[in-house]
Amino acid sequence: MPSEDRERDWQLGKVHRKVDAMERMRGVARYTDDLKLPGMLHAKILRSPHAHARIRGIDLAPALALPGVFAAVTGQDFKIPYGIIPWTPDENALAVDKVCHVGDGVVAIAAIDEDTANAACKAVIVDYEPLRAFFDPEEALAVRDREGTINPYSRKGNVSKHVLLEFGEVDAELAASDLVIEGDYEFGGTTHGAIEPHCAVALVEPSGILTVWSATQVSHYLHRELAKVLELPPHRIRVIQPPLGGAFGGKSEPFDLEFCVAKLAMKTGRPVKLLYTREEVFYAHRGRHPMKMKYRTGFTRDGKIKAVDARTILDGGAYSSFGLVTTYYSGQLLCAPYAFGTYRFDSTRAYTNKPACGPKRGHGSVQPRFAMEIQLDKAAVALGIDPIDLRRRNDIGANTQTINEFRVGSNGFLECLARVEAASGWRERRAKLGYGRGLGVAGSTYISGTNYPIYPNDMPQAGVQICLDRSGRARVFSGANDIGQGSNTMLAVITSEELGLPIEDIRVLSADTDLCPVDLGAYSSRITLMVGNACLDAASKLRRKVCESVAKRWKVPRDRVVLAGRMAIDREDPDRHVDSAQAFQWAEADHGLLGEVGSYNTPKDRHGEYRGGTIGASPAYSFTAHLAEVEVDVETGIVDVKKIWIAHDCGKALSKRIVEGQIEGSTYMGFGEALMEEHGVDPEHRGAHAGPSLLDYRMPTFLDTPELAAMIVEAPDANGPYGAKEAGEGPLHSSIPAIANAIYDAVGIRLDRIPFSPPRVLAALAERRRRELAGELSPHKPGPDHARRSA
Repeated sequence: MPSEDRERDWQLGKVHRKVDAMERMRGVARYTDDLKLPGMLHAKILRSPHAHARIRGIDLAPALALPGVFAAVTGQDFKIPYGIIPWTPDENALAVDKVCHVGDGVVAIAAIDEDTANAACKAVIVDYEPLRAFFDPEEALAVRDREGTINPYSRKGNVSKHVLLEFGEVDAELAASDLVIEGDYEFGGTTHGAIEPHCAVALVEPSGILTVWSATQVSHYLHRELAKVLELPPHRIRVIQPPLGGAFGGKSEPFDLEFCVAKLAMKTGRPVKLLYTREEVFYAHRGRHPMKMKYRTGFTRDGKIKAVDARTILDGGAYSSFGLVTTYYSGQLLCAPYAFGTYRFDSTRAYTNKPACGPKRGHGSVQPRFAMEIQLDKAAVALGIDPIDLRRRNDIGANTQTINEFRVGSNGFLECLARVEAASGWRERRAKLGYGRGLGVAGSTYISGTNYPIYPNDMPQAGVQICLDRSGRARVFSGANDIGQGSNTMLAVITSEELGLPIEDIRVLSADTDLCPVDLGAYSSRITLMVGNACLDAASKLRRKVCESVAKRWKVPRDRVVLAGRMAIDREDPDRHVDSAQAFQWAEADHGLLGEVGSYNTPKDRHGEYRGGTIGASPAYSFTAHLAEVEVDVETGIVDVKKIWIAHDCGKALSKRIVEGQIEGSTYMGFGEALMEEHGVDPEHRGAHAGPSLLDYRMPTFLDTPELAAMIVEAPDANGPYGAKEAGEGPLHSSIPAIANAIYDAVGIRLDRIPFSPPRVLAALAERRRRELAGELSPHKPGPDHARRSA
């Protein structure tokens, strides 16, 4: 933390325009596909029409004979496997011996333009031997023979990863519970839906340096994997991330196109660009894992959680991606915001002949949160306890430890519950809403970065360099990837806060591996806490230097000098001041060139010592409560979400409008997954995607989106910069079960599978009516309105 010779909150918590907002609004930001280099070729990838097939031969001659075709590469050019997780390198840039899903890359061709490259791809002759394909994860897991093993690098059949962890005597506590709630839940896969498709451009400089521009959110990890697969020294590769048009986790690992453009540029000596079509984005995927979850939860009669037993099957698709971590996250991140008496989770990730799943906003923990929050709602109904009160009774508290031994610092969950309760009028309105209208609540937590990097090392997880100019400006160099979430603006705000400069006097240069310090990328909501701390480290060092130099000339103690409003000011004599340019020049005269570096590494006391105990550990955790109001049309099955109230504990809001935008964006995404979205393949069509376009894959528009009321809760955490925690992923999780619980409150049906489509709603309503007529259930919200609408 900085010393006390700073005026507090000069910029913190204010409303800021994003540093790149005007370029994007005016349409002058240059995305990767906007890059046009002299002599540039265009590449396309021939993709498999089969879900599972052996490659017996590839004839490139007809393609290479076409005018305008310059070069082609196959899997034989990329025999070294890669993977974002160093323990699971199980895919090649192009298929070597067999393809594992429809859309798997087989050949990449560089030509004078895209049309020629596409024509060349059609001219390639590939001899396939189709193999049996597996689209159901449980069927895939039952395979025992090598012939049925999907991934060529798998050593355990179609088991991608299995995790079984138990904390306490779960079975004994379930047996001793006053109430046990059992439930089966299913979460369909969803995709990210970023506006910008993946794109990459490669150029071999005259010096021999390979430069790759990519729409990636992990420049550093891409840099590492390019060096490995291409067998080039890392210092001969440069990766640059241009402005990005959204990612949400979908660009958080290397993809085939980056390797292909690099190799083709090396072969042709010309720059090469490859832009995915929207259909290719769907087949590249890495979206949310479909999960089948079976939960048993034991409660005391006053609603305290005694035991949780979770069994989960994850459909991982053809490759590992982040799957090792996802499998752990499906259980490890469930243990807050509620205190569990005992806990066991048994999670198995299966390989299937589908596009690989990976991290989507709220990686790995959105699906189990859906199941757990409905379990809590069912218990509240069975015990006759208000759902908000039941959650209050189980709050884990602050400065504590979860059942799986994660250290929790600050915790604003109770305030989050109180805020949504008051804003929605829960106490006054819930009992008065008639049949068809309902309110539902849910809570959640999420990490502020992973406590350890993806590949083991003792170096800092984040680094920032800041240089002060004699003109009174500051330049910030950071390897962090701004993917639209506003991380560059966050760095400018911290620099502004420490040095008293307006945002417009600060230039942030980011995500260029030649110019910027190493940063691990935009994933797991790590940037605000980790890169923010590194920036604060560098900026506070510079502030002290500047204040010392000004104090020296004024012959006053350093703590009397304050930097604010583009000036250095005497705290006790405000009429005495100089502008920042003069203060910087004095400091440069005293100290030489005004530059400082800052770095951040995580504390190592945040987790237990058991195997897997580090996965899910974080320096700090955010907390969220959602409360949804819905109206269900019992004739059509349409669920109309009227409003969602969201209270999110972000520790400290560094930039108010950006935090509110992240809260609303996360909730919007959860709303879409609850009611509309499903990323599926069609087994009847040999594993082709059910609808690989934005016309067929339904996502909410502005007209569909309910009113969102975002409320910031601040429970500052000692590990965050100024107490800040994450705000980009946590506010998604509990939006989905809040809607599910509101539907139950409205019409008495439990929807344990998403999306909550009209056919599923109608089927559940029909089953409810049948059970009411059979006398198995009492009418839900009895009265004339129920009788009329149920008729």
